[in-house]
Formats: sequence, C-alpha cells, structure tokens
Amino acid sequence: MNFIFISPNFPKTYWNFCRGLMRNGVRVLGIGDAPYEQLQENLKQNLTEYYKVGSLENEDEVYRACAYFAFRYGRIDWIESNNEYWLMKDAALRTDFNVTSGVRNEEIAFIKMKSRMKEMYAKAGVPTARWHAVSTLQQSLDFVAQVGWPVVVKPDNGVGANATWKLENEEQLRRFFQALPPVPYIMEEYIPGTIESYDGIAGRQRQIIFETTHVFPRPIMEIVNHQEDIYYYSRRQIPQDLREMGRRVVATFPTQSRFFHCEFFRLNEDKPGLGKRGDLVGLEVNMRPPGGYTPDMMNYANDIDVYQIWANMIAFDRGDFDPDQRPYFCVYAGRRDGLNYRCSLDEVVHRWHEAIVMKERMPEVLAGAMGNEMLTARFSDEAGMMRFVDDALGKAE
Repeated sequence: MNFIFISPNFPKTYWNFCRGLMRNGVRVLGIGDAPYEQLQENLKQNLTEYYKVGSLENEDEVYRACAYFAFRYGRIDWIESNNEYWLMKDAALRTDFNVTSGVRNEEIAFIKMKSRMKEMYAKAGVPTARWHAVSTLQQSLDFVAQVGWPVVVKPDNGVGANATWKLENEEQLRRFFQALPPVPYIMEEYIPGTIESYDGIAGRQRQIIFETTHVFPRPIMEIVNHQEDIYYYSRRQIPQDLREMGRRVVATFPTQSRFFHCEFFRLNEDKPGLGKRGDLVGLEVNMRPPGGYTPDMMNYANDIDVYQIWANMIAFDRGDFDPDQRPYFCVYAGRRDGLNYRCSLDEVVHRWHEAIVMKERMPEVLAGAMGNEMLTARFSDEAGMMRFVDDALGKAE
C-alpha cells in the first residue's frame, strides 16, 4: 500500500501517524516544504521517502511530487494530511490521481464550507443556528431584524475561529462591512452555549472505530479575538444525547476512513426555535483530528495509542479500542504571554508534576488559538482537574 502523507512534520507529533502506518507494512511517502535535514529523526525513520517542495501552496510542485511517487512506487492508495489547512488540497490530489479512499473534489464542500454543512446537519436531523450569506448591509440588517442581536460573522471556508466576530449592534455591523475581506462570509444568530465535541475515527463504511468527547468551557472566538488563555478537557463518559447526535452526523457526512471532530453547542438557556436549556445544537464539523496536541490528550485520557488505532483503520479497517475503558479526565491549559498569573509556570509544574503529562511552548502558528505555554494533565476525578486549572490559569489580584 502506498500512502502519501502531506506535511507529516506538523504538528510535530504527527510523526506517530507515520510510525503506525510503517508498523502495518504501509509504504509512507512524505511531501513537505521543510528541508529533510530539519525533520525529526523519529519522522525520518518512519518515512520510506521524502519529497521536498518549495511551498505546499504551489499546486504544480505538489502535483509533480505525487506524480514522481506514482512513477517510482506504482498506484497511490491514500493521500492525507490530517490537517484542516490542507483538506482541499488533499481532495484535489485524490481527484487528480484517482484515489478513492478519501474525500474528493465533489464532496469536499460538505466538510469545508459552513453553508454546505448546514445542509448535512439538516439531513442528519440536527438543529443549527439560522444564517444567511453575507451580501449587502441592508440584507444583513433584515436578517438581524429576524434573529436579534448579537450575530456572528465568519468565513464560509475558514479554519477554527480565525476572522470570526460577534457583532453586538448596528455600528459594529457597519464597521464590519467597511473592512469586509474579499471572501464569502456567512452570518448566524448567536447561540448562548458551551461547545462540546464528538471526536473519533470512522471506518470505510463510516462505522465508529473510536469515539471520545471534549468540552470547551470558554468560547474559542473570544479566546482568539481577545488573546485570552484557554482550557478544554476530555471527559470519561460521553453523554448519551451527544453520542446519538454525533453518530447521526458521522453517518450523514462524508466521514469514511478518517478522523472526525463534530462540534455542538450545549444551550446555556432556552433558545426559541432551537431548543431548551441543556439541548444540543450543531455548530460545524472538521473532518480531521482535533487541533494541536489533542490526539495525545486522547491517548493520555484512555491509555491508548490513537495514532496506531488510526493506522489500523487505514490498513485493516479496524481499531482495537475498548469503549468501556476511559480511566481519566485529560485537560489542556494554555497560558498566554503577558497575563498576570497567580502562580508561575514553575510553581504549577512543581505542584502538579505527578499529573502533568505534557509541557510545551506552542508554535506561533498555533499560539493564537491555543496559548503560548501549555500544560496537559490527567486526573481520575473532575474536582482535581478543576483545581489544577485554577492553579494554572488563575490570575493575580
């Protein structure tokens, strides 16, 4: 089996996907823009061959790299990056090289365009916020007259919460139109809720091979726009309504043979037309692993190797996961440079060293959404986890 991995060096833990594939006898062919000598040794050891391009943004260069691998090794069976930024490129390359093991051009809009996601959520029987495609100021004012302030504006094809804003009044709306970027935007009614995700890996028939869940207590949009710190965590149990709704989404979207990250709002108050307090409302889907080092959080929370589970899905369409074995809460705490914390980073590490499983300075490209210094820790009880979060992110008076 020939597997082309696009940008296997970022994030740095993605070498583990290559390691899992190599263990299963897969030929792993990497394409990236980093010089080979700058790759981690553990990645080099788990690549059959690496092709450096000047830029992954250059479609012709990446196409020629794939063509070279096809000439040298024969038919390409898989092309994947597991990275939100490259999903459309992945789909285009699969289409060009007739790779049928993943999403191609004809399906990619359903997992990249927020407007098209609405169609699929409706097909799955999942309620979503009312919305309209941003066009003129007057049409947006007419929409606000229907749903009320605030509203949220976001790129139809966007990554995370980048270039996403909550607008509270007409003055802010007019300012938005004055600086409107030259890309399609959608406008949604604001949903007062906490984000919960249904995450995992689906097999070739969209069967669930692995599933878990994460809670994001602080709005990602506010974290990005106001450069706040962040914490989120994996739970030991998946709420039944989240599991049922998430599985409907996985069965409806083109999720075959891939990771999925499905986001929902848990309503914090009654929302007419959508549901009662505590109900779930669909937000969006991301058909790749959750961002940053979340796959490692899955490992620490469940005492598993999610990279190998994914590789087993690729090679054998199975995963080997015990759904009843969820021993830990695992929490990510991202501290922001310049904020006045009650405890220094060294103090937090000293106090919680037995629970801390990762400590990293985040790459600048991820820091906007995930903080500058991160600590990941695991706990058997939720109360202990929240005491850790208080120490890690509590501010000085």
